[in-house]
Amino acid sequence: MIDIHTKPIRQRIDWLFELARRHGETFRSPEAWLARERYLAEHPTAIAVLKCMDGRINIPVATNTPTGILMPFRNLGGMFDLGWPHLGEVLAHHVLRMTGTGRRVLFLITYHWSKGDPKRGCAGFHFDKAAAMAHTQDIRRQVEHIFGSGHATVYPLVCGFETDEDALVLHGTNGATLDLSTFSTEDAATLKPRLAALLPDMQAQMRADLLPLLHGNLEHISSVREQARRRERLLDVEHREWTICLGRGFDFLHTPNQALIIGPYSPDLADPLRKAAAIIEGNMQARRIPDDGFLLLASVPYDEIGVDRARAELKSRFLSNYAAQVIEAEFPALAGKMTKHTAVLDWRSRQLELIGGG
Repeated sequence: MIDIHTKPIRQRIDWLFELARRHGETFRSPEAWLARERYLAEHPTAIAVLKCMDGRINIPVATNTPTGILMPFRNLGGMFDLGWPHLGEVLAHHVLRMTGTGRRVLFLITYHWSKGDPKRGCAGFHFDKAAAMAHTQDIRRQVEHIFGSGHATVYPLVCGFETDEDALVLHGTNGATLDLSTFSTEDAATLKPRLAALLPDMQAQMRADLLPLLHGNLEHISSVREQARRRERLLDVEHREWTICLGRGFDFLHTPNQALIIGPYSPDLADPLRKAAAIIEGNMQARRIPDDGFLLLASVPYDEIGVDRARAELKSRFLSNYAAQVIEAEFPALAGKMTKHTAVLDWRSRQLELIGGG
């Protein structure tokens, strides 16, 4: 398998857009559409994931979940405040759209850390696992404040993600945890009763819809450990990102550790942009990626042609120009190595469309 991280920047950028093109083609195929429809019919719970911008955090890959099933929300460190005007609107709209079709909503509220080296943990929380965990509990309480604490329709579930083995740790409301790194694929049959004991207040259908993610994570952990035995994962546990993505619609990046993905939610977007630029610069200085350049990619999805797409174009151009200005002002040397692209994403077809003027 080609190690794209070592290639010249032009080749890496071409590879990324080819990946987006292939992803869109696959997503639009009759077979993939039918598979998604069948999966959602069998598992109707809508699952959203609040997670860090860290390129190593890829929950669909870590759970062997088909693309288009999990709704991602990303920010620096997985830091969110549901009081942020835009984030609150987006989450409320998502929940109301799902419940309007009879579906319950499960929020996976994640933090991450490395058991091998704390410095491979979350830079957004200054590698403080306890602080990251405490913040996810704050988010859980905010979700309950907005959508209720009875959990009949919306359930906020705190999940840890250990990046050395891509292992999930589920947190129950009574302080108990379910650490999937302590199980093997042979233990898959025991997860159903364990999940019921951990989350007795979760609806049975919701637990049944969460279970495939846990089974997939066990399989993924097994493959990660096999890679480690073959010494093929030494660099994957470190930051190797060479792209900063700003906006939404980046689920084509199902190859981990390529991009730092920043959602457009925080009132202070400059903060995660500065952190992302520092990580890219650090990757170059540590020679984990070539120092010949990096990509800044802004993307905004749209549902309908016409007004909705036109608004997406303006939003994407704004995000692209704003990010470039922050990087140019605070990382002038790095900015000289920046290639900037601006795009909109047809959400229904997952077709990424580059636009001019950005």
